[in-house]
Amino acid sequence: MCGIAGFLISSRSDLGDPAEILRGMTSALVARGPDDEGHWLDLEGGVGLGHRRLSVVDLSPAGHQPMISRSGRYVLVFNGEIYNHQEIREELQGSLSAPWRGTSDTESLLAAIETWGVQGAIQRCVGMFAFALWDASDRVLILARDRMGEKPLYYGQWAGMFIFASELKAFHAIPGFAPPIDREALWHYFCQKAVPAPFSIYENIRKLEPAQVLTLKAEEGLSLANAKLESYWSLHDSLAAAPFSGTPEDAVFELKRLMLESIRSQMVADVPVGAFLSGGIDSSTVVALMQSVSDRKVRTFSIGFEEAAFNEAAHAAMVANHLGTQHQELTVTSGEALSIIPRLAEIWDEPFADSSQIPTGLLAALTRNEVTVALSGDGGDELFCGYKRQLTASAIERLPGKTLLSTVLLAFGSPAAQLVLRSLPLGRSTKDMANRLRILSETLAFDNPFQRYKALAFQPGHWTLVLNDRCEGNANAASPSALSARDMLTFASAFDALTYLPTDVLAKVDRAAMAVSLETRVPLLDHRIVEFAFKLPSSYKVRNGRTKWPLRQVLEGFVPTALVDRPKMGFSVPIGEWLRGPLRSWAEDLLFSRSADDEFLNDRVIRSIWRDHQAGHWNYEEHLWRVLMFRMWQSRYE
Repeated sequence: MCGIAGFLISSRSDLGDPAEILRGMTSALVARGPDDEGHWLDLEGGVGLGHRRLSVVDLSPAGHQPMISRSGRYVLVFNGEIYNHQEIREELQGSLSAPWRGTSDTESLLAAIETWGVQGAIQRCVGMFAFALWDASDRVLILARDRMGEKPLYYGQWAGMFIFASELKAFHAIPGFAPPIDREALWHYFCQKAVPAPFSIYENIRKLEPAQVLTLKAEEGLSLANAKLESYWSLHDSLAAAPFSGTPEDAVFELKRLMLESIRSQMVADVPVGAFLSGGIDSSTVVALMQSVSDRKVRTFSIGFEEAAFNEAAHAAMVANHLGTQHQELTVTSGEALSIIPRLAEIWDEPFADSSQIPTGLLAALTRNEVTVALSGDGGDELFCGYKRQLTASAIERLPGKTLLSTVLLAFGSPAAQLVLRSLPLGRSTKDMANRLRILSETLAFDNPFQRYKALAFQPGHWTLVLNDRCEGNANAASPSALSARDMLTFASAFDALTYLPTDVLAKVDRAAMAVSLETRVPLLDHRIVEFAFKLPSSYKVRNGRTKWPLRQVLEGFVPTALVDRPKMGFSVPIGEWLRGPLRSWAEDLLFSRSADDEFLNDRVIRSIWRDHQAGHWNYEEHLWRVLMFRMWQSRYE
């Protein structure tokens, strides 16, 4: 796992010494690669490639980057892991004229590109990656990102330069870098809690989308308009393929086989490897399979909280004890959890408002104290229908008389109805019910079932926080085009795999882990498992009311059902309570210190929901955390 950065620069640029700029860009990424630093410059050609290295495979100087191909034609900076690179080496062996210099997957990828071309090499790769390749012969810059979007890559244009980097903070090392905020991206942020690809928070700066290759010919000009974008893999193909024809039991057998293959390959490293363990289905399955193929105790890590409603540590400990792992947990006080908040803007360097970023950051720090690589169970909910909203969407489609029901629910969702519900002597459950009715009414306002799910996933009520025309017309801009799904459950899970997974889940884990120089790997997102999962009928994923059925069946061979069969808790912290208590003064300062001249957010709405939240009338933590993370980012980077 590493950080990459670089540029093509025109002769008209007067930003200063290109070598100094490149050093500044890579220095900003030191947390992603604390072990080594490298630069390659062609001053005459106006090309610079930089690299920060976290040494995981081949710790020797033979893995140093930027790496030049045997012929001298290509220069590569690479972030990630190619898990099957040894197989690629075996396939290449007969065509090489000289022995390998080392054992790194970077060298394997570079030789594959030189032999088969970029597309031919990527198609053979199983892994997570983002890389930049300079073709000195054709004067072409090529950027690529892995299939599911595990590794980030930003690119764009600024002051006569075409720039790229693993994180936005690298661009701030460029003199004068201060592009305007992209209002459309800001609208998407408030819908999704994060800025989705292809947007970034800045105008003229973009994210490469998952499974995408960018090609820019230097002679054609260094602008976004001249960058050619192509996809080399698509989830749509799996959805359009013939469905799995075996029995449910056959599906469980095949899933276990694929997972074992993925996990074996992802446990390979020249540094200590461990795993996150929450005690839920996904992480428990990954750890169980890891332990089954390991000749030593697997290192597992979890964190707990003093507040019982947010504490999963006891469940994780029971699973770890049953599997016999070497388990370590940390019980976090509210003070310790709050201590990470001042660093959130710097860690994510783009507005990001999934509050589970706090426990994720704490877990990553705990894990990095002991190991350099950690496997996680992310992806199970997207692949095997684990989210409640997916089941809700499927149930809605089975309801008769949706139009009448929508009218009734809209009435219940009105302010008057909410006031009545809040006045009932039923405690917080009335607020929860009113909120659910509101969300459901907004969902049912759409006629198209797929638009209904987008509304359910993105929750349009947050749009009112943005001071613009609400941009409903942009709802499709950062979401997949029409999916050829077989049913609503399949559509919903595919939609989440293409939006929520890369935009929120994977970005959260990548930034939190890289902030402490920890490499994370996600076995369930091996593209062969993803393709298999989306060929399964939805009836194989949800059976007898149990979600993620194939995963549960794999896990039952290792862990008693009673240890993991419990309501889904998520990975959250009591933000709503903290905003009424220890975070109140900090939040008020961020929310209102600059509201008089704010050109982006609706101050009237923000003040109203803040008063209601403080009075306990409503839990507006989702709305307020979005505003606070945007304000914190403004304070740090504007």
